[in-house]
Amino acid sequence: MPRMMAGLVLSFFLTSAVSAEVYTWIDSRGVAHFSDYPPGEIPHKQLDVQAPVTVPMSENLGQGKRVSGIRKEVEGLLASGRPTGSGATAKEKADAELEKTCATYRSKLERIQSKLRAGYSNDRGNSLRQQRRTLSQKLSRECILR
Repeated sequence: MPRMMAGLVLSFFLTSAVSAEVYTWIDSRGVAHFSDYPPGEIPHKQLDVQAPVTVPMSENLGQGKRVSGIRKEVEGLLASGRPTGSGATAKEKADAELEKTCATYRSKLERIQSKLRAGYSNDRGNSLRQQRRTLSQKLSRECILR
């Protein structure tokens, strides 16, 4: 137990001493310099460097899987609650058709996004980004903002 306590105290002091000061200044030629020591007589500024924020990738992946599962579950519930048989009203048929159109937009967007992740030359990539922009606008206007 005493060794554990000594280790904790030692680690606390070591981590607090690690934080360094950062200084910046511009020399007579207009070049910006950064250093962990002040430049002496040259006018300088001390920068406040904050620790980086990190999120473990495993948490991101797990959250993405949970969100995808919830989305599929909701889409399944919405699809099962809408009759599309011959007894459906005109509004129900129009809603079903709109849902089909929205699903088509989403699948096309997913295909374009996977192609963009694969990497293309600038011309082909720009064309795909334009298609993605157009489809996103249609999806927003017809499916999300209605």
